[in-house]
Amino acid sequence: MTYHDICQRLTPMYGTQEAKAMTRMLLEDLFSLSFADILCGATEHLSDADTLRLQQSVARLLDAEPLQYVTGTAFFCGHPFHVAPGVLIPRPETEWIVDTAVNLVTSSAPRILDIGTGSGCIATSISLALADRHCYTEAWDISEDALRIAADNAARLGADVKFRRRDALRLEEDFPAEENQGGAEVLIADNASSASWDIIVSNPPYICNREAADMHANVLRHEPHLALFVPDTDPLLFYRAIARYAMRSLRKGGWLLFECNTLYAHDTAQMASDMGFATSVVEDDCFGKPRFVKAQKQ
Repeated sequence: MTYHDICQRLTPMYGTQEAKAMTRMLLEDLFSLSFADILCGATEHLSDADTLRLQQSVARLLDAEPLQYVTGTAFFCGHPFHVAPGVLIPRPETEWIVDTAVNLVTSSAPRILDIGTGSGCIATSISLALADRHCYTEAWDISEDALRIAADNAARLGADVKFRRRDALRLEEDFPAEENQGGAEVLIADNASSASWDIIVSNPPYICNREAADMHANVLRHEPHLALFVPDTDPLLFYRAIARYAMRSLRKGGWLLFECNTLYAHDTAQMASDMGFATSVVEDDCFGKPRFVKAQKQ
């Protein structure tokens, strides 16, 4: 199966340019081939096992599975994160949360919490960026699959992050003890709610069920719905619960950073203001859409 063979198979579904880009990334990630190797026909000399792996990978792409799940890797803040169907694929716009959190740190030994960590990309990237500031970083998720993947990512990238199994809608309740997973520390929720945080960040589920009809098939069929959707009747469900926790647990002057549904970013900022946050502003993402809320506790 040559580069051109793969492109021809993918073009009807993805278009010419995207098919070429996907084919190149697939071959580079799976077999560490340079583009020069690819154009010179390196795929024709793969072993039988690698040829089968390539054929299976192309079939997965034709089944609308995201390329990042097929290769098992997504880049975020310059770091390679392992991803699988149990976690959302990191989006480039989400890097705003990392950049903003890092820029808001003004002292040594800050305490930062990521609620709904997924692959761990936000918490791990913050921890790595603030390693010289002796940052304490903690990350929570309800999904055991997500925690396992996140812990593996943190351990592999050398980030010091503590992981806990917590439900964002029940932040005052504890889960039973969890065994360490993936070589990094996964803790029980003991006394976590009494901690004081300098910054709390979250990219929680925010897509209303009615919006599913307009979403791409590769997202609907393969990315975890638990991390995507909220009821049509309560689009701020997770934001309200997390903001209430943040009001109790943030230190004076601490910050809450949200990624939001662009349809409800201003509503989210108003909700935070109504709860008593002194500063609550909407920020645009890298595509010029209202995507983030930054709120400061008085």
